[in-house]
Amino acid sequence: MRAEEILLTLQKDIHTVIMATNDENNNPITCAIDIMLCENNKLYFLTARGKAFYNRLMKNKFVALTGIKGESTMTSVAISLQGKVRNIGSSKLDEIFKVNPYMAEIYPSEKSRNVLEVFEIYELNGEYFDLSQKPIFRQSFSVGSNEETVSGYFITDKCVGCGNCYDSCPQSCINTSTIPAVIKQEHCLHCGKCAEVCSFNAVVRKQAIN
Repeated sequence: MRAEEILLTLQKDIHTVIMATNDENNNPITCAIDIMLCENNKLYFLTARGKAFYNRLMKNKFVALTGIKGESTMTSVAISLQGKVRNIGSSKLDEIFKVNPYMAEIYPSEKSRNVLEVFEIYELNGEYFDLSQKPIFRQSFSVGSNEETVSGYFITDKCVGCGNCYDSCPQSCINTSTIPAVIKQEHCLHCGKCAEVCSFNAVVRKQAIN
């Protein structure tokens, strides 16, 4: 999937996400936030100036979030991302209210909306994770950043082709027809079992989002 499709899924199909920011002691705090607009590979949400959440956004200028859709664990799709955030004031506020008409029930008058300010998430890295597919499917993506986050487990040249990793993999997503063997990243659970059973320390872990 293209990054644009993933972000649109987050806005339209998932909509409400759990977003994390840091407080004044650098401790993480989460809250439920609606992603109200997606344009040009950027995400938009709003909050009121009087909220503690607003103050955290103004001080830290970086967020992480996760959104999930599905009736059960095995039918779920999860999108996680982290990125920079900036205040764009009242810009796009009218558009957001038009796309999300329920907001007029919370802030019914133009005067009451003056307290709201819009935030934009940009330069982000994320991951799309689909448990409804067999085998599972995951995809990393990056928008507006020079470097895409590389995540998961990888097999190095220390591999001797013993096959222990494949026998232990819950998704059977390791190709052992070559040496070194290759992990099919789009189906990997990131559980780390392959690294645990490798007697040759051939499996390495790179930065992961979750």
